[in-house]
Amino acid sequence: MFGLSELAVILIVVIAVLAAKKLPELARSAGKSARILKAEARAAKDDEKEAGSEAGSVPRVIQGETVTPGTGKPAAEPERPDEGRSAQPRYS
Repeated sequence: MFGLSELAVILIVVIAVLAAKKLPELARSAGKSARILKAEARAAKDDEKEAGSEAGSVPRVIQGETVTPGTGKPAAEPERPDEGRSAQPRYS
């Protein structure tokens, strides 16, 4: 009867005939998706390169927290002895 290759050709022809109006739109969206995927992959590679070059640099201070390169975790905060006390001494 029919082999697998003949059925595949018939299926492709039927899909092309029935979906002829949508094929250009589908091809356009597939192209856009491929470009977006390529751009995201390139951006991820650039971020990875940038992170690798910062590994040997001095730790950055962000809003009072020191982040050590490579770990991404803040260093332990120093204890503040004057925390909770007013700046002016109280006299009784």
